[in-house]
Amino acid sequence: MKTGIQKGGLVLLGGIFQGLGMGLFLFPQSIPSGGAGGLAILLNYYFYIPMGPSLWIVNFVLLLAGINYLGKRFAVWTVVGMTVASLTIDVVESFIYITNRNLIIDLIFGSFFLGIGVGLLMRQGVSNGGMGVMAYMIAHRANILPGKPLFIFNCSIFFITAAVISWRIMILAFISQWISTKLVDFICNYDPYETYTIE
Repeated sequence: MKTGIQKGGLVLLGGIFQGLGMGLFLFPQSIPSGGAGGLAILLNYYFYIPMGPSLWIVNFVLLLAGINYLGKRFAVWTVVGMTVASLTIDVVESFIYITNRNLIIDLIFGSFFLGIGVGLLMRQGVSNGGMGVMAYMIAHRANILPGKPLFIFNCSIFFITAAVISWRIMILAFISQWISTKLVDFICNYDPYETYTIE
């Protein structure tokens, strides 16, 4: 029971961190948080669907592609995580307005929050939705950390988003992905009980 409560708390925390990184810092600068974020920006750009629901729709569709491989329990936890992230984005966009934004500050803080959120989710064996589902499948099968496949999948979407909206987005998205996926791998690989010695 304690393990289930602990996992639920960390999944909620991961979803909140992810949503804050995207809704508070990255999306206001039109920086895709990843492949799903890029597709959500495109939905918002073409159909004026708010970013929160756009992200949830994209994530849910991509989750269906991996549900048979990853199992129903994985899918349920992933839906919880991505729903919390989407609700956080909606709340942030509705009630928080930041004046005099700085692109570099938004990029760095957004990437850190995103990386921490996704890392917490993946450490619990939960995907952040979207391309994270595909990255988690590859990481699980190949026994590797999820950061590298996540980076490759997301960057492929950045090309499409940049071609439609602005090529500047691609550069910012690459930087954001590099920072956030480094944090994802660090959190997934972190061992609090490992002892370190200075040589």
